[in-house]
Amino acid sequence: MTHATYRWPRALLSLLMPSSCALCGAGCAGVVCAPCRDHFCLPVTNRCARCANPIAGGDTCNGCQAYPPAYEATVCAADYAPPLDHLVLQLKFSARLPLAPWFAEMLRDAVLARPGLPLPDLLCPVPLGPARLAERGYNQALEIARPLGRLLGVAVHARLALRQLDTRAQSGVSPHERAENIRGAFAIEDPGLIEGRHVGLVDDVMTSGHTLEELAATCKRFGAARVSNLVFARTPPRGATL
Repeated sequence: MTHATYRWPRALLSLLMPSSCALCGAGCAGVVCAPCRDHFCLPVTNRCARCANPIAGGDTCNGCQAYPPAYEATVCAADYAPPLDHLVLQLKFSARLPLAPWFAEMLRDAVLARPGLPLPDLLCPVPLGPARLAERGYNQALEIARPLGRLLGVAVHARLALRQLDTRAQSGVSPHERAENIRGAFAIEDPGLIEGRHVGLVDDVMTSGHTLEELAATCKRFGAARVSNLVFARTPPRGATL
C-alpha cells in the first residue's frame, strides 16, 4: 500500500467533515484558526520567570524573590481570560479532548520561545484524586502532557505522582485556605525516577499556584534536582490589566 493510498481516507474525511474554529466558528484545518490564534494567543512577554505572573521589568517578581517557591520556572502559553478560558473549561468539564493537543502545541511554542530554559528530563501530569477521576473519566493534565511529551521529545510518566488525598477542588476553596487544602495531597510512586532529575509538571491552568507548589515540594522531598511548571494558561493576579 502506498503512502498516498494510506492517507486518502483521512483526506476524504476532512472534506466530508470540515472542522471549524473553536473560538470564532470559521472553517479551518485545525482546532483554532490562524487569525484567532494570532489575536488571542499572543504571549505576555514580561512575566516572572519563576511564577509566570506579569511584571513590569526584570526576571523575577518581588513575591518570588521574597518567598522562593519550590519550583524554579513556570511556562504558560496564554492568560486564563476570555475567550481562552472557555476552551480550558470545555476540556476540563465537557470532554472536548481534541483541544488538548492544541493546548500542547501552544505550550510547546511557549517553551521553545523561552531562551536558555532547559527541557525537563521527564513530564509529570498533575494527578486527579480517584473520585474526581472516576467522575470525569479522564485527567485533562495527562491529555495535554501526552502530546506535549511527543512534541518536546520528553518522556511522560502518567502515574509518577499520586493524589493520596481526595481534597476539595481548589476552585471551591477560598484563597487563604488553598495551601492548607492541598497540603500532603501528593506522593511519588517511584522516587528513583526523579532523583537528581529535572521534572516538568503539566497542568491546564495555574491560578493561585498552591497545587503546583505542593507537588513541586513533594518532588523535591523525593530528590528532584529541579522542577518546572508547564501550564497552558495562567490566571492573572487580581487587578492586573491584560
